[in-house]
Amino acid sequence: MTVDTARFATRAVHAARGRETAASRATPIYLTAGFEFDDFDHAADHFGTGTGFGYTRTGNPTVHAVERQLASLESGADAVLVASGQAAVSAAVLSVVGAGDHIVSSTHIYEGTRGLFLDNLARLGIETTFVDDIADPDAWREAIRPTTRALFAESLANARNDVLDVAAVSAVGDESAIPLIVDNTLATPALLRPLEHGAAIIVHSASKFLAGHGSVLGGVIVDDGRFDAERAGHNAPHLVLPGRGGLPSVYARHGGRARIAYVRESVAPRFGASPSPLNAFLIGQGAETLGLRVERQSRNALEVARWLAAHEAVESVDYAGLPTHPHHATALRYLDGGFGSIFTVTLRGGLPAARRFVEEVEVFTHMTHIGDVRSLVLHPGTTSHAQRTDEERRVLGVSPGTLRLSIGIEDVDDLVADLARVLESVRETVS
Repeated sequence: MTVDTARFATRAVHAARGRETAASRATPIYLTAGFEFDDFDHAADHFGTGTGFGYTRTGNPTVHAVERQLASLESGADAVLVASGQAAVSAAVLSVVGAGDHIVSSTHIYEGTRGLFLDNLARLGIETTFVDDIADPDAWREAIRPTTRALFAESLANARNDVLDVAAVSAVGDESAIPLIVDNTLATPALLRPLEHGAAIIVHSASKFLAGHGSVLGGVIVDDGRFDAERAGHNAPHLVLPGRGGLPSVYARHGGRARIAYVRESVAPRFGASPSPLNAFLIGQGAETLGLRVERQSRNALEVARWLAAHEAVESVDYAGLPTHPHHATALRYLDGGFGSIFTVTLRGGLPAARRFVEEVEVFTHMTHIGDVRSLVLHPGTTSHAQRTDEERRVLGVSPGTLRLSIGIEDVDDLVADLARVLESVRETVS
């Protein structure tokens, strides 16, 4: 019996099936849970070697195409795409640490990551020490213990715009064969590629600049492919020792790409962090215009930051692109083509001024997100940093009048006009 001669219900399920091939210029979307095997031996080979595609949770052609794209943009050896930025951080960290291990992290990190370290990983017996003065290599060095397995930081910190001296911190890690994991979400590879400065692993919330339009969630881990078993094997027994049933070690099978292979084989699929192929496609589409968007956003942000810094209703602007920022010199060394589009502005009127600002903007959108083509605003003290103490918020540059801005690609004159109107209203209210 053929499909054409089958009954109605069977034809409804099978009549569309075909194996035609076509050279699509755009990345094809393989929106399927699983993939058909050619024969019995093909299935056995896939499960034995991992080659090819069997199930989208463990691999998908659309996802792999975007992984190649993002690895290339970050100058990495390989990448694994996952379902969110938080999944990327979790998978990257769990590829190098285990129970009883220790992490040294910058204090200036996303609150979701901080919560992961303090609440979730702590329950697994993984401790974290936080470094306040990230510009001091000795502060990082002094925090390292014999059990330290990872250093973690953001290249451009949310929200105070602290800029990481990637080369200096990665050099500290190299002294003890400890990898530096850098969250490069805010800087993006259009401005900074930390692997070129000594970092070992990069993570992104691909939901932000990489996708660019605020429409999908995704995350990515990018590895430098330079894992050295001789130097670092004692810190990563899970990579260099044989697996269950005498399986050759991850390093024996993948060499310098052992870390990212472990993420792909063991961490991401087993913790269920695999992305939708449709989301992968949209992230890949967004990444194609990353350079254009970041160039425009950075140019707009610098102009807006300068304008705000001169306004009488503004107490301060924390933007690495301004000479007044304490990390401006570091930003000049590392950021190529702009200073990013995320920064904070603190209003003189405190919380009442901030409240009026977010409720009266029209071109800016009040929402939880960054890296969008649209300009966004959020009040960190009552949202993203609400779980911090007053002193912790002070250290991070977050006060009652502080607002975080994410500058988009709109006409900058319209952005300034919106700000001018709102700040005049704020000034009249608090004067």
